[in-house]
Amino acid sequence: MDIRKIEPLWSHIYWLGILDDTGSYTAAAQRLGVSKAAMSQRIQELEKALGIMLVQRTTRSVRLTEAGQAMVALTRPAFAEIETGCEKIRELAEQPKGVIRVTAPVALARQQIVPRLADFMRIYPEIKIEIELSDHISTLAQEGFDLAIRHTSAVPETYVAWVLCQTQTLLLASPEYIQNHGMPSHPSDLKKHNCLTYLRSGSRPTWHFERRKGAGERVSVPVNGSFSANNSETLRELLLAHQGIAAIPDFSVAAELRKETLVQVLPQWKPVSVFGESIYALRPYSPHVPNIIRLFVSYLKVAFENESFI
Repeated sequence: MDIRKIEPLWSHIYWLGILDDTGSYTAAAQRLGVSKAAMSQRIQELEKALGIMLVQRTTRSVRLTEAGQAMVALTRPAFAEIETGCEKIRELAEQPKGVIRVTAPVALARQQIVPRLADFMRIYPEIKIEIELSDHISTLAQEGFDLAIRHTSAVPETYVAWVLCQTQTLLLASPEYIQNHGMPSHPSDLKKHNCLTYLRSGSRPTWHFERRKGAGERVSVPVNGSFSANNSETLRELLLAHQGIAAIPDFSVAAELRKETLVQVLPQWKPVSVFGESIYALRPYSPHVPNIIRLFVSYLKVAFENESFI
């Protein structure tokens, strides 16, 4: 094929790769900052030039054909090199600049991330931060985020992860609730209490515990309660209203523990498999990490250095 006929289609091939990443014309168009009609037209022009269908379209989804997948796989490394080159040239500027799109859980972002951002913004006034507060686990590549802040115990193998600090899950109640309902002495006693749970899809909530000292005894307890929510701040408010017992990450209740408006329940037992044990900055692996991302992660690592929430 005459290369002169293909050269005008380089951007079309790049757009095909974005369509593969995002999985829909609408999401791809939003990421590229173009209209959905322009996106569709580019793909059609590329198919016409190559004489083969690259995308399978249905009323509900978009999926690349075998030829489309092959095209993306063969050209993606070249576009990655171009992107790396552009990033390195941009980093030659005296003042770091650009946009960092971050996703983080609501409670973690509000309480621990956002209060730490002011100094970074003063140091790097040309770097713009866009942070989406959501307890939804986003797919970074598909949704266009540069970085995710997460408290987790497992990092996907295809991601690069930087540990910011350690965290732990605590079982808590208010002194008033304990006074009225009694202090559990064993995890099995929780069956008699109003347990406020973190909302997750699936079967009946079950809390798992491991004895902190001794032979590592493990206990699983099905629990019941009058309230569930997918946000630790919301659970904390119900605890402060003396409504029950809840498992909450330590970063959400540090102030309340200091003021003793909340107290630990079953401190000799460690709640497991509720929330993560580390707070990470995450991003999909790539050969080159943009300078502004490196600066932001380095800043967060220092900001969280030696952090102990309780």
